[in-house]
Amino acid sequence: MTANVPPAPLEALVRHFTDLRDGTHAGHVTRESKERAFHQAVALLDAPARQVLAEFDHHLLLDTGTVETTGLLPDTTGGSFATWSLSWPAQRAAGIAPITLTAHYGAGFHHPHLRGATVGEWPLNVMDARHAAELVPVLRAIAAADLHNLVFLRDWRIVPAITR
Repeated sequence: MTANVPPAPLEALVRHFTDLRDGTHAGHVTRESKERAFHQAVALLDAPARQVLAEFDHHLLLDTGTVETTGLLPDTTGGSFATWSLSWPAQRAAGIAPITLTAHYGAGFHHPHLRGATVGEWPLNVMDARHAAELVPVLRAIAAADLHNLVFLRDWRIVPAITR
């Protein structure tokens, strides 16, 4: 890394803040073009999201989990979203949400965001496969925070790697 090239997360924040400043998203001004960019971002996020959930399943849930995806769907307020979720027997038995990665673009939003089942908003500025790949650490962090919050809601026993 050189002094003139920011790390990927900082570059993403710069893209985010620039969009806020300019009233754009990924260079788009209209809601319709921003939605097309969001649809592309969801497609680009599919492989990284599945990768992260597979890592959590293998290393923490001891391959007991099931990954499910919704694909892109409309929400009840005129926006759209897509989710990738990882559920496992102990989590289902505890009656709590699965680890969830959600990309959403709310009807009143300026731009889309990422969140987890229990983790708040994260800016989503993905315009190409490189941007999507850069989010792997963020997706891992969201999933890690989600799992931590799920443990907080119940206890550590919902994680098979800890109970064996």
